[in-house]
Amino acid sequence: MLARPTTNVGSDKAMKKVDLRKELKELYTPSAKEPEIVRVPGYQYLMIDGAGDPNSSLEFQESVQALYTAAYTLKFMVKKQKEIDYPVMPLEGLWWADDMRAFQMAQKDKWKWTLMIMQPTIVTKGLVAKGVKAAMEKKGIAALERIRLEKLKEGLCVQVMHIGTYAQEGPTIERLHWFAEERGLNLRGKHHEIYLSDPRRVKPEKMKTVVRQPVVKSKA
Repeated sequence: MLARPTTNVGSDKAMKKVDLRKELKELYTPSAKEPEIVRVPGYQYLMIDGAGDPNSSLEFQESVQALYTAAYTLKFMVKKQKEIDYPVMPLEGLWWADDMRAFQMAQKDKWKWTLMIMQPTIVTKGLVAKGVKAAMEKKGIAALERIRLEKLKEGLCVQVMHIGTYAQEGPTIERLHWFAEERGLNLRGKHHEIYLSDPRRVKPEKMKTVVRQPVVKSKA
């Protein structure tokens, strides 16, 4: 989905602007006071899969680096080739475990994850292949080879804004699950987080993370 084009005043050519975060504001700025029900259409993302404790896994850190490298490479390719500019979207993550009891008990070494960054529709699989190849030649990050472009449609979800550190998310997640249960909604799919704050620049107690969970209406 593309935002309405605007003109970059002062440039030699008109530069179209795309800002998905502004366009999809309702999906990226939920209230921290009360969970809400949303319906999330299908959007495409750069994705990379992995497993293990995100706090200690070298694979996790390399995957984050590869994902951002690919995202910025594609941004500049699109700007140069298509004359369309857009800000890179925030990092997102899907989280689960083969045995969900391990996930609920915070056995992080058994966690599995898919890291993602949403992409505008101008980005195609062909462009991703070229971007990844160019980034590999320039940066040599092995994890780049695992990146793919894939569509994700979550549909009916509950979500809430978490304020604070990642380690303090437990009560927020419990509140979100309770909110769903009270409204006759059953949890499904994978736990989804959207990281709006840069831990290097924002105080831990002020960090913002969107916590989202796909749900389905109970048949009972």
